[in-house]
Amino acid sequence: MNRSVNRARIPKRGLYLGMVPELAAARSGSTVLTLDHDLDVLPGVGRRLTVAELAGHVDELAARLYAAGIRPGERVVICKSPNFDVWVLATATARTGAVPVMLSHHLDGPTIGALLDRLDRPHLLADADTLDALDGVPVADLTRLVISATGSRPGAIPLAELAELAGSRQAEPVLQGLDEPALITHTSGTTGLPKLVVHTPRTMRTRLRPQLVLLALLRKRETVAIHVPFGHSRNFAAMAICLSRAMPVLLVNDADPDRVGRFFAEHKPGLIEALPGSFLAWEGLADDPRRPFASVRCFSSTFDAIHPRTIGRLLGSSRRRAPMFFQIYGQSEVGPAIGRPYFRRSAHRMDGRCVGFPMPGGPRVRVVSRNGARPSKANPGFIEVRWPGLLHAYFGERDKFEASMRDGWWRMGDVGYRTRLGCLHMLDREVDVIPGVGSTLEIEDLLLSRLDELAELVVVLGPESAAIPVICTAQDRPLDPGRWRAAASDFPQLGDPVQIPLAELPRTATLKVRRIELSRRVHEHLEKQ
Repeated sequence: MNRSVNRARIPKRGLYLGMVPELAAARSGSTVLTLDHDLDVLPGVGRRLTVAELAGHVDELAARLYAAGIRPGERVVICKSPNFDVWVLATATARTGAVPVMLSHHLDGPTIGALLDRLDRPHLLADADTLDALDGVPVADLTRLVISATGSRPGAIPLAELAELAGSRQAEPVLQGLDEPALITHTSGTTGLPKLVVHTPRTMRTRLRPQLVLLALLRKRETVAIHVPFGHSRNFAAMAICLSRAMPVLLVNDADPDRVGRFFAEHKPGLIEALPGSFLAWEGLADDPRRPFASVRCFSSTFDAIHPRTIGRLLGSSRRRAPMFFQIYGQSEVGPAIGRPYFRRSAHRMDGRCVGFPMPGGPRVRVVSRNGARPSKANPGFIEVRWPGLLHAYFGERDKFEASMRDGWWRMGDVGYRTRLGCLHMLDREVDVIPGVGSTLEIEDLLLSRLDELAELVVVLGPESAAIPVICTAQDRPLDPGRWRAAASDFPQLGDPVQIPLAELPRTATLKVRRIELSRRVHEHLEKQ
């Protein structure tokens, strides 16, 4: 690893997170980032900073971490409350040559403890909320060093005090090899303890290729609004692209519809990337008199299925000449695999199960039979992908990695089929398939389009293999039984609906519904009746 790096020597086939702000500042240091929140670790910075200022803050924080004793090749777990400083701290960590390990604040204490144990005594950079959640977990035994991101805690070094120790020293970047671990994120954990996904400079750089296709569809530079978990691999890719292309960025932390409406109305984004669950929650803004989506040329989403109703409403709220919704299908282990655009005139005819076509520069995709018969809608097969952007490994779980990798093809864990034109249709997660139900996701799409009062609908496995619809309504109002029966008359395989408050729907950090956990709760509820 080199302590002194000349830009001309940076391998072009790799994405080095610790260099992203510096290189962007060299290109266009005046590009502006606007936040809807204050940075916890840099409270005096404010909500507007240039890329040049960002690069300076990353360098200064890297110097603090180095002064604390963090060295190249070591693992640093970053787990704190949602804030853009999660990305800043990760980038500063990468600048020291250490490997940032991003753990969501949504994880409970025992889960964080189990992952710390798997990581073999990493450093821990956390805030008060995370350290409180770890009460009862033997953190001192599981870690080498604990740094408190905010305030002071017994047994932890306050990050603020490291500023004086670091002094005016600049943190020169340290670069890993192209195929060495450079970032570790985790899976959603919808089926159990999250797996730790290892990314390298090569895999992260490769994943940018298909995403640049989306930018090529935009004829001019647009302001980009990002509402993605700050520690997710998708956010690192999005920020790398925006900064390298000198695109102004709006960083959204607070997903409250009223605050989002005010923020977007003021700053007028041309492109918005957000979670499907957030777009669903923002549907009502389509009729907001402030017209927060009027300036949007392109909406983009990945992580999970998004309902056609949501896409149609968002496109209808834009005042741009030809707004587009670009849907991407992928996962943390793969990056963006499949994509397709939807437009205002055709959105009402879209099939929510059609997730698109292989993207230029992206992976190869195939569907493998589960039973020897040709994959079709009635007989979906396993979806697999292959390309250099695949994860490097599951940290500490080689057996699980090898179980999903077959001759270079990665099994996504979803089932679907390809049409004659090559469009990939994803019907369900493999673990969520319910006997006698063609596609739970397709049923959800159709019923949501028929019942505007529904805020969310999830079909899960109930007692005796029954398909049970779990419904949530706007403002948690009771659902009219007659309207439900009329809307669901095409699906006699469904059991009676179970209504719960929207806030009680179990979700991951990316707002995916934890269907297995929801199914467990439905079992308990129905068995008590």
